[in-house]
Amino acid sequence: MKNVLFAAVLAGLSLSATAADNIRFATEASYPPFEFMDANNTMQGFDIDLAKALCQQMQANCTFTNQAFDSLIPSLKFRRFDAVISGMDITPERLKQVAFTKPYYDNSALFIAQKGKFTDLASLKGKRVGMQNGSTHQKFLTEKHPEITPVPYDSYQNAVLDLKNGRLDAVFGDTAVVNEWLKQNPNLSAVGDKVTDAAYFGTGLGIAVRQQNSELLTKLDAALAKVKQDGTYQTLYQKWFTQ
Repeated sequence: MKNVLFAAVLAGLSLSATAADNIRFATEASYPPFEFMDANNTMQGFDIDLAKALCQQMQANCTFTNQAFDSLIPSLKFRRFDAVISGMDITPERLKQVAFTKPYYDNSALFIAQKGKFTDLASLKGKRVGMQNGSTHQKFLTEKHPEITPVPYDSYQNAVLDLKNGRLDAVFGDTAVVNEWLKQNPNLSAVGDKVTDAAYFGTGLGIAVRQQNSELLTKLDAALAKVKQDGTYQTLYQKWFTQ
């Protein structure tokens, strides 16, 4: 009986170690340069490269699953994944549901529209502005600018397509992502200044984990500090944001 119990304990330890060595990341891969699917249907982007660098530091295997943005936190809480890295702002409301690493990217947001149509935020009064469903951008517009009509989308790709086709007046997204859209769409331009409201965007982007998973949170923060110290972070930043 003791041998059986001992074997069971060893098996439990083995399973625990295996689970700790595999980190299941969830993301919404339609948000370049943070995460997107390339021509070969392979997940790419700054967040993906950063997560891989962190896993290397932690000597852990990591996998990535692509799913809708507004389902990321619920799926994390239901233990379908171990962590979420998806250009996600650290906000007080989200901190009630999940824990975040230290910020890995300083964030801001920006409106875009067809060139020459709008000059500033005030000129968007009564207009239809697209953003991703469940995003901080949606919350910001709903709470801070009820004079603007928010139009939620399952992905920003569809929102930008509707903007180009005249079915939307503007789109609201993260500055780094918006700048990518502007490079690819010369008929679009920025509207007004960057939005840096700390309650929505000013804290920065973080990796989300379950509140009870303090071990993984500690490991991710330690790995993040190391990749910033050894130059890996700067290399990835230059790769994705300065070209």
